[in-house]
Amino acid sequence: MKKDKIAIIGLGYVGLPLARLFATKYSVIGFDINENRVSELMSGLDSTLELDHEILQLVLVSEESSSNGLFCTNNIDKIKDCNYYIITVPTPVDKNNRPVLKPLLKASETVGSVLKKGDIVIYESTVYPGATEEDCVPILQTVSGLIFNEDFYVGYSPERINPGDKQHTVEKILKVTSGSTPHI
Repeated sequence: MKKDKIAIIGLGYVGLPLARLFATKYSVIGFDINENRVSELMSGLDSTLELDHEILQLVLVSEESSSNGLFCTNNIDKIKDCNYYIITVPTPVDKNNRPVLKPLLKASETVGSVLKKGDIVIYESTVYPGATEEDCVPILQTVSGLIFNEDFYVGYSPERINPGDKQHTVEKILKVTSGSTPHI
């Protein structure tokens, strides 16, 4: 049986705490396009101050490690072996308060390029109803060549983190989740 391996795409105020928590029980690859952010995290520092140095240090592992823990990278090849992809990129708004989906769509392209049969993609970015299936899934299908709900599956879990809130951390909030099939 294949070991669960999770990729967290986007290591900001949502992705990093989620990656840290999953890394206490699973092998997690944190992926971010910002090379400086990756270097900072692998040295045990989080400039967003979402995680204390000691907490982050406890879960960091080297690339070669086969144990549970968190390894951060900006190299797409390092997430190819994952079977769960959790997309936590920002969804900014434009001057008219409409969501700008470009980061989410680019992250979907990235994941689509490594997606394999049986994989699950979970969106944890704030988006409007329908964005996952109407905007993101078509990109996953096109880039991967796989068929939604036959070859790969999708879930959604709206992010519920308030930046800087040390009382309502990811461990303490009620997570809302959905899947593209009852099993997922």
